[in-house]
Amino acid sequence: MEFRDYYKVLGVERSATAEQIKSAWRRLARKYHPDVSKEKDAEARFKEMQEAYEVLRDPEKRAAYDQLGSQWKSGEQFRPPPDWGSGFEFRGGRGGPEARGARRAGEAADGGFEEGGFSDFFASLFGGGSPFAARGARGGRDHHARIDISLEAAFHGTTTLLELKSPELKADGTLELRTHTVRVTIPAGVTEGQLIRLAGQGEAAPEGGSAGDLYLETHILPDPRYQLDGRDVTTTLPVAPWEAALGTSVTVPTLGGPVEMRIAPGAQSGSMLRLRGRGLPGQPPGDQYVQLKVVLPPASTPEARALYEQMRSTLDFDPRAERKGNRT
Repeated sequence: MEFRDYYKVLGVERSATAEQIKSAWRRLARKYHPDVSKEKDAEARFKEMQEAYEVLRDPEKRAAYDQLGSQWKSGEQFRPPPDWGSGFEFRGGRGGPEARGARRAGEAADGGFEEGGFSDFFASLFGGGSPFAARGARGGRDHHARIDISLEAAFHGTTTLLELKSPELKADGTLELRTHTVRVTIPAGVTEGQLIRLAGQGEAAPEGGSAGDLYLETHILPDPRYQLDGRDVTTTLPVAPWEAALGTSVTVPTLGGPVEMRIAPGAQSGSMLRLRGRGLPGQPPGDQYVQLKVVLPPASTPEARALYEQMRSTLDFDPRAERKGNRT
């Protein structure tokens, strides 16, 4: 998909204040509103500027959008970074009076904007699967943040201090990021996307009501040794040809520490073996799958070449015999 430069759409600088953004939106709304505009592309332009305003009018969405960096240019191919939204604290949904007045191009009845009315670019960053999707709240609004943890932390659990960023509007209407730390206990066996609730650490409620909660959505970082699928993990284990052919016992790394595993004689490269209960903890725990990868020693010495020559002349073996037998 193409990157969308929302500042360019509204005709404002990236340093524009909230009031300047609002003024630009109002000016464009008067020009391109489909009910009054004579422009032939009025509806498309109106939808485009509505989308830009939905992001730039919201301090949280704007701060997150700005963090994509200036390296992206309008019209370039874009894919959201894998760590999109991590460590960024945001509040529930909201809707200002100027948004409630438009009532067109995908707007919702509460003054926010419905995801379906906007581009794939918007949906990839702020749609229903995004941490920045609008949410309602009672009393003090809940806050949300996405956090990155290692696979080891997901297995063992840990207590850590997290630094979260949240945007605030200054008195002059410009945006700044405020950082603060929270202490969180990550339970052993937490899975991808699981929410960790910190009660009362969201927005303070007006007039002494109950504060909202802070929900941390866990994102488990890729691990070079394992592939994660739910609670199951898979690892690749290199084995020598004689180990696969003759069978052996090998030491296999697992998240809980090394274990001994038996390889039966005649194992093939790509074979999958299972270690029950060696995945992420849970009820029930996940399993660890071990995929064998037969690795050939190089024929880099005269002795090694002689061994390969001996196998070629002694063994009655054709690795492509099955293919030959399937010919019609």
